[in-house]
Amino acid sequence: MTQTTMTGGDELSRADLSNPDYTPPLLQAVPLGIQHVLAMFVSNVTPAIIVAGAAGFGFGSNSPDFPNLIYMIQMSMLFAGIATLFQTIGMGPVGGRLPIVQGTSFAFLPVMIPIVAGQGVAAMGALMGGVVIGGIFHFFLGSFVGRLRFALPPLVTGLIVLMIGLSLIRVGIQYSAGGVPLIGKPEYGTLQNWSVALVVVVVTLLLKFFARGMWSIAAVLLGLIAGYVVALAMGMVSFSNVGNASWVAVPVPFKWGFELAAPAIIGMCFMAVISAIETVGDVSGITKGGAGREATEKEISGATYADGLGTAIAGVFGGLPNTSFSQNVGLISMTGVMSRHVVTYGAIFLILCGLIPKVGALISTVPIMVLGGGVIVMFGMVAAAGINMLADVNWNRRNMVIFAVSLSVGLGLQLEPGALQHLPKTAQILMTSGLLPAAFLAIVLNLILPQEAGAERAGAERND
Repeated sequence: MTQTTMTGGDELSRADLSNPDYTPPLLQAVPLGIQHVLAMFVSNVTPAIIVAGAAGFGFGSNSPDFPNLIYMIQMSMLFAGIATLFQTIGMGPVGGRLPIVQGTSFAFLPVMIPIVAGQGVAAMGALMGGVVIGGIFHFFLGSFVGRLRFALPPLVTGLIVLMIGLSLIRVGIQYSAGGVPLIGKPEYGTLQNWSVALVVVVVTLLLKFFARGMWSIAAVLLGLIAGYVVALAMGMVSFSNVGNASWVAVPVPFKWGFELAAPAIIGMCFMAVISAIETVGDVSGITKGGAGREATEKEISGATYADGLGTAIAGVFGGLPNTSFSQNVGLISMTGVMSRHVVTYGAIFLILCGLIPKVGALISTVPIMVLGGGVIVMFGMVAAAGINMLADVNWNRRNMVIFAVSLSVGLGLQLEPGALQHLPKTAQILMTSGLLPAAFLAIVLNLILPQEAGAERAGAERND
């Protein structure tokens, strides 16, 4: 018997659903495409908000450069959509031609924040130079990315993801208390601020665990909406930026200039390797969950090419690095809809939002405490995902030493950046990210420390 499923009232065969080239009827495809976008929407625009906040022209800063935050939000949506089209439609070898959703990744934040910290718009040229060069480097990784996987077993990848989450958790607490500009002031950490953030956390958890379908998938987004409504009722929302924003605007090439700075270039190229490996995992997860097969070499390399190209082009116009969104893997596994054209409709929706500054201005009205509640959940989930990956590790003495040394050095340098005050500025920026030294140590130690003794002990323990 042919297996069928119901989507929008019509029966579709499982063969159709698992075919990337199949296009469902428009009335089904558009809602499904927007569903993919909503599952990643908050995660996509949040990095721009955090980078602007770290630079000093974000929420609560009263900076004359605040409109640049709206522009960054706009570019996050626009180039997430364009990069997604690279994946779903493809151009020659570029694109996996699979339902891959692209967007700005949290993984790059620990590297980007030290580059721009407290330097305002003046630091954005150097950051964008790093994004462009890193994107080009990422593009060329597509030629041999499959051969890099041996250097990144679960021990290394799990540690890297855990470090990403741990390095960002502080941001969620700061935002929930009122944001960096309020630190040291009586308004910081008030009950009013925390109550709004906690509404977001509570609503998100309730929907995630007691709701089904899209209500559960979009739990963070709906939690933010609930917090926003509460903040609005408390008089904490201002719409002045929405009225001042135009209806249509096009991206500006090299809006903040273009500067080649060693910390940005080295950091972005290193993270490109991590992002490329993540994309390999996402592509494999999509084909396995949606079609029950392994990803082809062409799909993996094409998806990596699209990652790099999307990042490089985004950097030219003031956008942040793009990569595949892992949330999409779970969504495809749940719906069973493998059509790349469904995601194409979602990409078009993102592009339209990115061309309308009023959408970015509306997002900028979200009080920072509301966003804080959301990122507490999101960054905590990133750390939890890393722990979940580490569950697959054989915890013999060798692996425990690699984990212990890498985590101690990475997290320690992030918590105590003054310990590196005598190093050159470039080295300070890269090392105090925490993520880069931890990842570098884990990769190197995993490659050079002998496997035999640990494997023998593990085998003996299992036999006992």
